[in-house]
Amino acid sequence: MSAVSLHDLVLRYGGNLPRYTSYPTAASFTDAVGPAQVEGWLKDLPSRGPVSLYFHVPFCDELCRFCGCNTSVMRHDEGRQAYGDLLREEMRRVAALTGQGVAVGHVQFGGGTPTTLPPAALRHIMRAARRFFQIGADAELAMELDPRHLPPDYPRLLGELGFNRVSLGVQDLDPKVQDACGRHQSLEQTRSCMTLARGAGIAGVNIDLIYGLPYQTAESVGLTAARIADLGPDRLAVFGYAHVPWKQKRQRTMPADALPGSMMRLEQRARIDRVLCEAGYVAVGLDHYARPDDALARAARAGTLHRNFQGYTTDSCDVLLGMGASAISMLPQGFAQNVTSPSAYARAMAGHAALPVARGIARTPTDRLRGGIIERIMCDMGVDLDGVVPPAGMELPDFTAELHALAPFVQDGLVVLEGRRIRVTDLGRPFLRNVAAVFDTHRAGLMAQAERAGGQGHSRDSRQNGARRGLSGGQSGDQPHGQSGGQPGGPLSGARAVPPVDGPAGTADAVADQGAFTPRFSSTL
Repeated sequence: MSAVSLHDLVLRYGGNLPRYTSYPTAASFTDAVGPAQVEGWLKDLPSRGPVSLYFHVPFCDELCRFCGCNTSVMRHDEGRQAYGDLLREEMRRVAALTGQGVAVGHVQFGGGTPTTLPPAALRHIMRAARRFFQIGADAELAMELDPRHLPPDYPRLLGELGFNRVSLGVQDLDPKVQDACGRHQSLEQTRSCMTLARGAGIAGVNIDLIYGLPYQTAESVGLTAARIADLGPDRLAVFGYAHVPWKQKRQRTMPADALPGSMMRLEQRARIDRVLCEAGYVAVGLDHYARPDDALARAARAGTLHRNFQGYTTDSCDVLLGMGASAISMLPQGFAQNVTSPSAYARAMAGHAALPVARGIARTPTDRLRGGIIERIMCDMGVDLDGVVPPAGMELPDFTAELHALAPFVQDGLVVLEGRRIRVTDLGRPFLRNVAAVFDTHRAGLMAQAERAGGQGHSRDSRQNGARRGLSGGQSGDQPHGQSGGQPGGPLSGARAVPPVDGPAGTADAVADQGAFTPRFSSTL
């Protein structure tokens, strides 16, 4: 790509777009969906499943300046233990609605830093999960780790509990960049964490990188990518930093004048792509890389890759049960998100016996149809519109307007149209969300609503949660693995309290108590 053509593409396709980890996106969520409706949805699920489980742990040992996640520092073990009790109690409530023994194929712990849970709390959570659900022998159990704050015995604990995949945050290895971000992590810390995980029998290791940070250059991010590739992770996620200081006050301490511009961001993305591909990794979807023999790469080749609030996944379940503060559940009938802050979550759990749902959206047949098309574009780099099967009782639209809207993409070499078959080229990969947005009928209404409200017009979406950046601005989207918050962005850019299961009554107070936890940030949705 020439410098002139790169400049033209940035001007033409820059802007704020969702990451399309759901459709409709979290920007469409409202309080029209609440506990009663979600409880009905759960009761209507097939009794045999399968389903996936997600647990959000909104605590970290220290806060990174760039992070947009729904997280805070929790110093007190009693507060962390109490939060674990609340996760188990919410799981009990969910299982009472779905019926016990539903099959589970994927379990994910995200955050925050899930290893802030005391070992006893994690043991109790997994014991309860296996009692309430039927976790398959070949299920994927995954957890996010912070190599700087990994308790020495935690990898062995994860191995004992059956975890088989971990995701390590690295972001960047350049000392100057780390100084600007307030996150100091050596290559040796990352290597040691990987060694401990694999020594505990955890076969799958993912690593997250970020470009678009202060003081980064194409050369520096390429060096970081090369050094990380030498460690041999199975998968990498490469995200663009989202600078949204109006949403995350901690980002105001970042040197904004040292942030790279849109063209530099694209150049950084291209350099990382080149380095990883030369190291033997294959590009998967918008921003992931995997070894050719990895299950993620195989799914991409077979057309069975999926995308949900954890990003790209081999998980084919259409039910994701999210538990914890700000966690989002995906159900055939719609999406639902819990209250966002841990203190509000604790109050909601203690105040009544209902689910702590704050908002969501019911999906229409049109939403399901268009959501399926968008997912295939994001996962397969294209879609055959003639092969789309509409929901029962619905006729397939002719998509004339959408095909017409793709004409500029074709002219710029980003898309190839073969009749009604859409194929995104390698040149178009950084603009994958732009192609998907052509099929998003909610977006125009959301943009008009934002303009009427006099807002800044920033598109919102959730990792399960957070703000991210496009070519020329911030937007909301998913995180690499967790649901709530979201540092990464685009390439350019009243009843009685119910005691927690296996735990004493009143443990929610330890989470909500100001002495144990003062919420500093809520979900940037």
